[in-house]
Amino acid sequence: MNFLNPSNYGYVPLAEWIEKYVKDWLFAQRPVFKKLSVPIESTLDALDNFFNFVPLPLVIIFFVFAAFRTNGIKFAIFTLVSLVFIDLLDIWEETMTTMAMIVTAVLFCCLIGIPLGIAASRSNVFEMILRPILDVMQTIPSFVYLIPVVMLFGVGLTPGVIAIIIFALAPIIRLTNLGLRQVTKGVKDAGKALGCSKFTILYKIELPLALRSIMAGVNQTLMLSLSMAVIAALIGAGGLGLTVYVGLGRLDIGQAFVGGLGIVLIAIIFDRITQKIIK
Repeated sequence: MNFLNPSNYGYVPLAEWIEKYVKDWLFAQRPVFKKLSVPIESTLDALDNFFNFVPLPLVIIFFVFAAFRTNGIKFAIFTLVSLVFIDLLDIWEETMTTMAMIVTAVLFCCLIGIPLGIAASRSNVFEMILRPILDVMQTIPSFVYLIPVVMLFGVGLTPGVIAIIIFALAPIIRLTNLGLRQVTKGVKDAGKALGCSKFTILYKIELPLALRSIMAGVNQTLMLSLSMAVIAALIGAGGLGLTVYVGLGRLDIGQAFVGGLGIVLIAIIFDRITQKIIK
């Protein structure tokens, strides 16, 4: 008898259960989740309009100045050449849309992740519950995120950003929790001795001391958001990810390479600037 053959003893029809029960439930919740996505959609639309409205020279000057202040003249020159090159490749509008997506995703990751990290640092039980959830979020294939997002939010730019937020959320929660837990008890006791409230100790003492760890989480969230931008194009997200996806669909290697190169260049610029801010 072959004990490895499921037909000999039956099997657990998990796929059928999910298809029958979970799928119907998710579709029933779509109106609720559509309303929850309104703040993300509003922020994304505002940033997209803003980035595409600001004249190209002003954007270049801003990033060159930020690169110079954080990394010096050599990286400022690299930033200038990279942004001018992106414009010469005729993907400036797509780059600004991608930038709006990434800024929106990082903003909402911070709004969600930092409070969760603070809560995890305050409660061992909450951290114990949160840890396996974060493990799953960081190990599950990125394409899998698209399935519930499409079922709950449909397709388009906003669902793409929501998929990015879910994918990139874990690092900032983990590193906020880690940074706050590394603040020594003596420092917090000193604040208590001075009559500071718990909120004052958190705001004036713990968060400033944990800022380097929190900013490292922001940096990792930023990098994960950029990596997810291409995959999010599969559900209708625009920007450089759509350029890559369309190029691959048409077997246009040149177009796909140009879109990927644009993502690489802005990833390097964002990474180097935020890394120096951490230090």
